[in-house]
Amino acid sequence: MGAPTIGVLALQGDVREHLAALAAAGADARPVRRPTELDAVDGLVVPGGESTTISKLADIFEMREPIDKRIAGGMPVYGSCAGMIMLATEVLDGRPDQRGFAGIDMTVRRNAFGRQVDSFEAPVTISGVSGAPFHAVFIRAPWVERVGAGVQVIGSVTGGPAADRIVAVRQGNLLATSFHPELTGDLRVHAYFVDLVRTASA
Repeated sequence: MGAPTIGVLALQGDVREHLAALAAAGADARPVRRPTELDAVDGLVVPGGESTTISKLADIFEMREPIDKRIAGGMPVYGSCAGMIMLATEVLDGRPDQRGFAGIDMTVRRNAFGRQVDSFEAPVTISGVSGAPFHAVFIRAPWVERVGAGVQVIGSVTGGPAADRIVAVRQGNLLATSFHPELTGDLRVHAYFVDLVRTASA
């Protein structure tokens, strides 16, 4: 097939950067704010930002149920940072009223690496992504504390104080990273997701 159509949930967060990275990786990328726009895409990116805000806006824009249905139907979704939190079945240190899409059987700890001042960069080797370790940018990032039997751990921090923390996972057509590949200029994670969407749509 040709270029898959991939939406970026454009409620809050670094939407523009994901759109640019997806387009550069060969997708027809478009912002998604409404259920009708969701209907037109083959896959979806839930960007980094503020997970509690994205959660509230998903209700306000009536996007929660349509996204839940598409995930249940097998639509590929990639969540980065706050998007990882939104895809988790369990969130530690979140707000009590915070609700995500609960697609990946995992427990994540919100702001696990500390507040904004503790943002950092580290090499991460991602299985399925060839080449040198990915230069990962973490901004008030979560990490994964537990994964279910169906979840594949595809990336962990390889050194420093956060060594061995799980920061990239996949469950079927769902992908999540606690770092921000859209900020690095390295398109390999986006290309991996574009291929995933292309395969799922074939």
